Amino acid sequence: MYVHILAHLEICVYCCGQKLDGESGVTFGYIHKGLRLHDEEISRLRNTDIKSLLCRKKLYLVLDLDHTLLNSTHLSHLTLEESHLLNQTDSLGDVSKGSLFKLEHMHMMTKLRPFVRPFLKEASEMFEMYIYTMGDRPYALEMAKLLDPQGEYFNAKVISRDDGTQKHQKGLDVVLGQESAVLILDDTEHAWMKHKDNLILMERYHFFASSCRQFGFNCESLAELKSDEDETDGALAKILKVLKQVHCTFFDKHQEDLVDRDVRQVLSSVRSEVLSGCVIVFSRIFHGALPSLRKMAEQMGATCLTEIDPSVTHVVATDVGTEKSRWAVKEKKFLVHPRWIEAANYFWQKQPEENFILKKKQ
Repeated sequence: MYVHILAHLEICVYCCGQKLDGESGVTFGYIHKGLRLHDEEISRLRNTDIKSLLCRKKLYLVLDLDHTLLNSTHLSHLTLEESHLLNQTDSLGDVSKGSLFKLEHMHMMTKLRPFVRPFLKEASEMFEMYIYTMGDRPYALEMAKLLDPQGEYFNAKVISRDDGTQKHQKGLDVVLGQESAVLILDDTEHAWMKHKDNLILMERYHFFASSCRQFGFNCESLAELKSDEDETDGALAKILKVLKQVHCTFFDKHQEDLVDRDVRQVLSSVRSEVLSGCVIVFSRIFHGALPSLRKMAEQMGATCLTEIDPSVTHVVATDVGTEKSRWAVKEKKFLVHPRWIEAANYFWQKQPEENFILKKKQ
């Protein structure tokens, strides 16, 4: 597609060489330095590309880097308990066989998330993929080389914070794909304020201690524990199943109306099945957390009530001593911690209640 974009250095060739004014259009510097496209041309390119893409049974997938596909740390931030990693890094000569890399020229160490290579391979068969990171361009390109050493998946489609049109925000205005055909994988919801309906929120990957500290977790990192996510049952493996389900639902046997379909509606429909049939009452949840928790549960298909009645299946609480919690125990209803809802939201699957049972504090 990018070979056919005929506008460069603010000159629109489709408009007979007419110079674009500084306010119109969007800059696509990640495709070619100085490339700026007028809104009409962007629309035309998107319309053309979506038809071609749908014919190949593909959609768009925008992938975040940090805490989604990998985790990076400054070498000076490695803890004493993580120092063993310095002798375990993989060769940069053939990165396709490794997952832990020391990038001396950037004074960094990067760990690829388990299952990321099979994930990218299978996702590439269903999606045209972009990288979109809040990191700077040199970092984004270096990470793209580790993830895609042969240039099979991303090519020029690597977007960094230098390419965005809004500070501290990511937007699909710099992605040459129709919003109705774009899915986003990212660990940070507030980075996509305008595109929450396209977003699949990822559980954060905290391999290094510096990553845990960044998000206020006072716990040992995976590296310190000499552990890692499960390759076959970790976050990426589970989200790949969701992507396959959404893709399959979008491209069902009726092909004639594909251009009119909206992947956001499909995503919403798949999400609404996760907690379908669950009737939830909340008890002693911090007021600031309650609205988002309730919304999360309802988006996954649960019914949320304010008072207990026989239809309630789950009481979600932080204290076993409340009246509603005691009722749940007496009536043999599920009494679970709010993390039960959060886990279902991350994995797009109802989680076993026994793993989140609320117990009396010892």
